[in-house]
Amino acid sequence: MTSGNAWLMGIASCCMLTGLGYAGLLVSRESNRQEKLAQRIVGVVTPHLRTHRIELSAFIQTPATKQQSAFGRMAGIFGFDPSGLDRYPLKWWLVLAITGVAAKVGQSLASDMVGMWSWLALPIAWVMLSRTAFGIFEKRFQDKLLNQFPDALAMIVRAVRVGIPVLRAINNVARDAPPPTCHMFGRLVNQISVGVALDAAVLEMAQRSNMSEYRFFATAITLQMQTGGALSETLENLADVIRKRVALKARAYALASEARTSAMVLAGLPFVSGTALWILNPAYIGLLFEPGLGRTIFSFAVLSLSLGLLTMRSLIRRSLA
Repeated sequence: MTSGNAWLMGIASCCMLTGLGYAGLLVSRESNRQEKLAQRIVGVVTPHLRTHRIELSAFIQTPATKQQSAFGRMAGIFGFDPSGLDRYPLKWWLVLAITGVAAKVGQSLASDMVGMWSWLALPIAWVMLSRTAFGIFEKRFQDKLLNQFPDALAMIVRAVRVGIPVLRAINNVARDAPPPTCHMFGRLVNQISVGVALDAAVLEMAQRSNMSEYRFFATAITLQMQTGGALSETLENLADVIRKRVALKARAYALASEARTSAMVLAGLPFVSGTALWILNPAYIGLLFEPGLGRTIFSFAVLSLSLGLLTMRSLIRRSLA
């Protein structure tokens, strides 16, 4: 009985092993068939695929190159771009001189409150004032570019629709657009004329302007060069979107005009009242400028006024963002 059971178990084991081997063979054949089918599909489809990648690098932040010169390091600290000095209405050294004098005046006022420790805050105040001044210049420059950009795009759209090449249309913008847009496109034309590819030159212009609208323009030009399509319709839609953004921004400033007017009145009222008191009673207002308690009170008044203006400015900018 035991020998018969052993034979039965052996036969069952052999059957199971045979079944597993046959199943593995079927799986292997099916896998080979699927692999051959995939290779055939790739062989048929590959000739009809694009042989290059579509790269949209306008919104990719390129790593900043390290400035080697002392002037480049100083420019990074004080917040101005050495390659874009033409966008500032004042010379960079004049801005640094004015902010340095303002920082020294603030240090003189703060010396009555904190003593010699105010000298430690002098370079920090100088850097902050300089970065603020150059930031204001940069914002005004970008606002001009934003307001003029829809008209520049409209010029390109009209030229492309009548059959003028894109390069010729860009040259027309560089010649006929008002500054600073003509300067931006003029530099673009100069780069193309010396052999730089159109997509690379437009990308460099978008990165130099540091504006999302110019990056969208660079993306549209890159897509048109790599895939084709209706460039005039794309640029027309982009110009319409930018016009709506400009109108929305103007509406926001109009709604915030009351707050901005209140901030300007509150900022100018102490100077107006102080000047009037100086004219009417110089001895009375002159106590604030004498060493001791008067100058300390004056320093605290200037500090509180500055903090109040900074707070109101921050609230207004957050409401307009």
